[in-house]
Amino acid sequence: MVSKIIMLVIFFAVMIGVGVYTRKAATDVNGFVLGGRSVGPWLTAFAYGTSYFSAVVFVGYAGQFGYKYGLSSTWIGIGNALIGSLLAWVILGRRTRVMSKHLDSATMPDFLGKRYHSKAIRIVAALISFIFLIPYTASVYNGLSRLFGMAFNVPYSVCVIVMAVLTGVYVILGGYMATAVNDFIQGIIMLFGIVAVVVAVINGNGGFFEAYKNLSQIPCEGSVVEGLNGAYVSFFGPDPVNLLGVVILTSLGTWGLPQMVQKFYAIKDEKAIRRGTIISTFFAVIVAGGCYFLGGFGRLADVSAITNADGGVVYDAIIPTMLSKLPDLLIGIVVVLVLSASMSTLSSLVLTSSSTLTLDLIKDNFVKKMDEKRQLLIMRIFIVVFIVISVIIAMDPPTFIAQLMGISWGALAGAFLAPLLYGLYWKGVTRAGVWAGFISAVGFTIANMYGKWTSPINAGAIAMIAGLVVVPLVSLITPKLDKGEIDFSFTCYEKKKVVEEKIALPEDVVQD
Repeated sequence: MVSKIIMLVIFFAVMIGVGVYTRKAATDVNGFVLGGRSVGPWLTAFAYGTSYFSAVVFVGYAGQFGYKYGLSSTWIGIGNALIGSLLAWVILGRRTRVMSKHLDSATMPDFLGKRYHSKAIRIVAALISFIFLIPYTASVYNGLSRLFGMAFNVPYSVCVIVMAVLTGVYVILGGYMATAVNDFIQGIIMLFGIVAVVVAVINGNGGFFEAYKNLSQIPCEGSVVEGLNGAYVSFFGPDPVNLLGVVILTSLGTWGLPQMVQKFYAIKDEKAIRRGTIISTFFAVIVAGGCYFLGGFGRLADVSAITNADGGVVYDAIIPTMLSKLPDLLIGIVVVLVLSASMSTLSSLVLTSSSTLTLDLIKDNFVKKMDEKRQLLIMRIFIVVFIVISVIIAMDPPTFIAQLMGISWGALAGAFLAPLLYGLYWKGVTRAGVWAGFISAVGFTIANMYGKWTSPINAGAIAMIAGLVVVPLVSLITPKLDKGEIDFSFTCYEKKKVVEEKIALPEDVVQD
């Protein structure tokens, strides 16, 4: 117990110290929200990865999908690495950085509003972000309750309040740079922690081959291959279709999440983007792949410890039960790992929420004249407000909030993915196309909450795919933007730059 407490005290002290150290970088709006657009590849890549993978993934998703799909759930982690990280950086990274700076936008709603020259789009995008980021923020606390109860016998409410207060302090002090530096530290903890935990759990089950053999002998129940032994160790698992839906939602979804895309706004230069792509992908392979691979052995956990009085499986109890037999030192590492995952995601979400509400809703709409000092003050106030609201929700989450957390990725990514992606590459996107994307994604996900036609996971995947189809179709049959408006947005890609010969051959280099 002493060693675990010491680890937590050191962890918390470092987080606050970073906030104090980086406070000088948060003296204006650009520095507070984007770190002055001068953040290097390591900090950006780790900020992207740690914001991606929270305690929800480690405790909730890994346990639930590992139990349902067995070792094939590792495909989710691979999809997160290849689609959610590698392709996201390759396809979105550079163009987002170039156009967002050209349009002088600091948030997703601001970018969409300026790209499509519509104040209404900016306001509605800000409302969508606000509505769906709040419950998502509350969800990051959920993975802590059982782990802290197991490790310290500390009430869940105490864990939530302590984590919220500490996160709020360093974000308010240092803004984006504080979150980026802390994300880097937390990311290192997550990398080493997940490897140590996977090795320890597998060894605790007799080694990989023994655990694999025991898992292969479990009959597959309630799936497309019911009663088939070995389904939980098969290549695509017992339910490939629903597994694909999870891969799409959790991988493609990052392309439209405001707190993820905003990382591209802040990156320093071309070299940083190239390095960040590699680093971010490596991080996702280890962390996401490790989480879902570990969850794939969930059916080997103590059955009585993961079922409720009605005999139903409590998915959130699977990973904590698997970890409960680890040595105290490793349990301490796990607690710090989950804290790192939760605090990094929480800091990114509250910073995104507060900046969106301040810059896209309050400024120019309710307060016409707002200098930088006042903007910073209001953003810091909203950080406190968002954290308080998320704590209240996390303390006693009602049923509809639990459902909303499950579909928040689908609603946000479904609404923003297509307008962002097409807007970076295609001049033909219209305002009507953007509105159609908003309506189809948010409308379908909310309707599915009440109609329950399909699972929230599949609903989110459908919302994103629908947006990718609806936006271009509507854009083809509706009035185009003014040519001058379009040309203004795309002139940033036409500027000529001198590059080194290692990047381009001499005859390809064009000077100003």
